Amino acid sequence: MRSAPTVENDVFCPTLMASIESRLERFIHESSYSPPLKTAVGYALLGGGKRLRPLLALRCCEAVGASTIDALEAGSAVEMVHAFSLVHDDLPALDNDLMRRGKPTLHIAMGEAMAILAGDALLALALHAACSTSRDTARIAHEVTNATSAMITGQVYDTLGGFPEGVPAHERLHIIHNHKTGALIRCACRVGALCGGARSEDFATIDHWGDLIGLMFQAVDDLLDVTQSADHVGKAVGKDVDAGKLTYPSVYGIEETRQQIMRLRSDALATLETLGSRGEHLISITEFLAARTK
Repeated sequence: MRSAPTVENDVFCPTLMASIESRLERFIHESSYSPPLKTAVGYALLGGGKRLRPLLALRCCEAVGASTIDALEAGSAVEMVHAFSLVHDDLPALDNDLMRRGKPTLHIAMGEAMAILAGDALLALALHAACSTSRDTARIAHEVTNATSAMITGQVYDTLGGFPEGVPAHERLHIIHNHKTGALIRCACRVGALCGGARSEDFATIDHWGDLIGLMFQAVDDLLDVTQSADHVGKAVGKDVDAGKLTYPSVYGIEETRQQIMRLRSDALATLETLGSRGEHLISITEFLAARTK
């Protein structure tokens, strides 16, 4: 396995990161939102973050033989949905978080009313971005709306429950994470492949890889929540355990969670073999996500 710094440099290419940031800024600038709403949307969307979802879209587009630039709009759409979900998830009625990405959450900085409206605005802007793609526009918009619905379903299960009687804890955990986190990660991969005009076999590979890394991403997140400090990860930690939520460590324990992450990593890498050299950047992303510490 390559060292973490090398993998991180491979993954977060400054040129790609700059193109993503520029496109997100332009969507806000070109919107018809009032200045206060633009400020709030910018606070939520442009206030840091890994930009993993748009990066996945760009790299998956590239992996099927197209240019990364072809997936900028679709990747931006998924990132906006992600930002919307964080703003609403942080609200007092849900997780009541005070810190996000090392700074006050939006409702703390600008009030609950503006946070709710900014989340709504981000979702609307995401649909606009999805409809701005130059290839397979209707399919991409459909993918984004389906993933958004799945993500919200996962949040309901995670926060309010509602599972039928008798569903074991490990199955409930998989359903929650496959929806709440996995849906948008898988969507980013799928829309990237669609923007690149993927052949059916390549699309199937990208789709399965996205499913695996989505689960792996959340397993790592759950692990960091019980092994790292809030200062290190930039948000509150330990709240899921305190709230009695299902997490990988609570269901499997810390050591078994680490084993699950390694199994998902191996499966993800094996899935990429059919892409040959075109999957090089996706390999780097897999390695980074398996070993990340924040």
